[in-house]
Amino acid sequence: MSLVGKLSAEILIVAPHHEHHGVWSGRPHHFSNVSPGKIKKVHLHEGDWGSVGSVIEWHYVIDGKDQVVKHVVESIDEENKAVTFKVIEGDVLKEYKSFKGTVQYIPKGEATWVHWTFEYEKVNKDIPHPFKLFEYTIHLSEELDDHLVQA
Repeated sequence: MSLVGKLSAEILIVAPHHEHHGVWSGRPHHFSNVSPGKIKKVHLHEGDWGSVGSVIEWHYVIDGKDQVVKHVVESIDEENKAVTFKVIEGDVLKEYKSFKGTVQYIPKGEATWVHWTFEYEKVNKDIPHPFKLFEYTIHLSEELDDHLVQA
């Protein structure tokens, strides 16, 4: 059984893709307003908001448990509306040796697809694939869309 995995999914959004991309790439601290039941706080640990190399710490709740994750913004691709994050500390690394997430916005006509990818390596074969965290992240994107549409 392989310890390396990849999850990928796409969802359709209504709000303009540049607004979504702007939050994920440069204003993730707004998620505590978008989804206060899930995201307690997001703060900048190093660098500047919206900059590659910045380190961001998230305090969130999943399955009723408080969690913390710290990630570095590995890349921001403005042309392709994509952001990649690499986890460097926190609860996620208790089960995964490495963990990376990428979100990309793909306009198709009047619609926009949000494409999420998680790439990871489990610490051992008994660790489950991160389906709960993946679903949580997809729901967070849906909540962001609702929030942006209402604004």
